[in-house]
Amino acid sequence: QVQLVESGGGLVQPGGSLRLSCVASGNIISIYAMGWYRQAPGKQRELVAVITPGDTHYADSVKGRFTISRDNAKNTVYLQMNSLKTEDTSIYYCSADRVRVGAKIRDYWGQGTLVTVSS
Repeated sequence: QVQLVESGGGLVQPGGSLRLSCVASGNIISIYAMGWYRQAPGKQRELVAVITPGDTHYADSVKGRFTISRDNAKNTVYLQMNSLKTEDTSIYYCSADRVRVGAKIRDYWGQGTLVTVSS
């Protein structure tokens, strides 16, 4: 059984910073990609950033402000969020794609962590 657990969410003022972490646990052999998505009330879930071997991709709305990184040895992905705006307020979800456990490969989601940007 694989679990993804996010942490680091909270309340921050506009212009502030937060760092999200997500740890994948279980009998994991490998993970191809890890990423962050977000979903605000009444809106669809959207991609924030994803990291694959040798590449990263960001939504246009966060380019230059957010940085995704990964520690493969710890099966952990981070999202450093700087210059936060009120429109960044969302529940942030961690994703792990093509997770190999034994002979099986599937994708997993975390439960989400709330980020609120408000003065």
